[in-house]
Amino acid sequence: MAAPTVETQVVPAKKRTIRGPRRVANQIPDEILQDPELQEAIRALPANYNFEIHKTVWRVRQAMSKRVALQLPEGLQMFACVIADIIERFTEADTIVMGDVTYGACCVDDFTARALGADFMVHYGHSCLIPIDSTAGIKMLYVFVDIQMDNAHFLDTVKFNFPPGHSLALVSTIQFVAALQAVSAALRPEYEVVVPQCRPLSPGEILGCTSPRLDRNVNSIIYLGDGRFHLESIMIANPEIPAYRYDPYSKIFSREYYDHEAMRSIRLQAIDKARSAQRWGLILGTLGRQGNPKVMEHLESKLESLGKSFTRVLLSEIFPSKLDLMAEVDAWVQIACPRLSIDWGKAFSKPLLSPYEAAVALQQVGWQEVYPMDFYSNQSLGPWAPNHPDNQPARPARKQTQTGSQPAPLSAPSQQSKQCGQNQCAPCGCQGE
Repeated sequence: MAAPTVETQVVPAKKRTIRGPRRVANQIPDEILQDPELQEAIRALPANYNFEIHKTVWRVRQAMSKRVALQLPEGLQMFACVIADIIERFTEADTIVMGDVTYGACCVDDFTARALGADFMVHYGHSCLIPIDSTAGIKMLYVFVDIQMDNAHFLDTVKFNFPPGHSLALVSTIQFVAALQAVSAALRPEYEVVVPQCRPLSPGEILGCTSPRLDRNVNSIIYLGDGRFHLESIMIANPEIPAYRYDPYSKIFSREYYDHEAMRSIRLQAIDKARSAQRWGLILGTLGRQGNPKVMEHLESKLESLGKSFTRVLLSEIFPSKLDLMAEVDAWVQIACPRLSIDWGKAFSKPLLSPYEAAVALQQVGWQEVYPMDFYSNQSLGPWAPNHPDNQPARPARKQTQTGSQPAPLSAPSQQSKQCGQNQCAPCGCQGE
């Protein structure tokens, strides 16, 4: 029997592509990371505060910046001179320290920085609430200043005060979000742990004006941080849930209370008084980026439709004595910080409303029994909040290439965004890319 024939086909081998090492976009060069003089200079700063000096030096060099503006909240300004000296020593740029008050992420003052000739700005201590696409004309770097703390003591404190199986919502400010995530992971085997997110903020992050509404199954709120300003925000948004505060500096754990009935009563009185106002004053906050022109336009349009007269006023800080000088105004709306109305509205002789309260007074929305703390939320109640969809620019759709007679489906709208240089889960969603 003849052996079967076998056909052999010669196929040319594909040329192997030899790739070099993958380039990481945000990888800081070793010459900066391992610079002994830079390392020695950094030792002048507290070891448990991450000012991201290596990244800052690299970004300033990359940008070939000539003048860097440094903006720090008051709690960090004691380190401003050291940081300025380091930047001037290890880059070709000079520096200016912006000393005006900085209350939060809404106070990014890129306008003043540009007016002072800066081509690069570093904002410390807050997340990138104002997208870097909005700060055209100056390069931006946000440094969260992550603070290392005694995680073990915080963990033990929670376990000592709450029984296993308890449902806990853990929140904080951006400085302690990394610690919050670590402790949350350690608690999950024994507790039902929720780290809520109110986009565009990072998971677990809250602001004094922006906090999530939690599920009613949550037994307790635990706030990691000093002071009450941010904590009160989530307490206002969730009046039925007990709240606690762990101070990472003093290591004191305390039950916190808020007089919800008094606050709602005072705010309703101001709203009722404003309903009869004929002349309105619209204050656009000029402290950094507090004021939002889109919200101002929305209020103007509503007042015009109702035949109400109004006066526009620009103010960086709002005081009773300043507004008393304009006695003709019957009611004020401040587009700056909602907490100014909530916390200090009673100190003003005329109603001082937040944009939400103005919407209630003008019968655009009904009074909410749970006061909304959604000022910067992407899912805010209405266009009187900056990040409401009505106030966002239209996103151009990508061009489609059609084949055949069937139309191609519409793609998701694209949005180009600049790099903000974060190496954490930044609220702008850039992931540090």
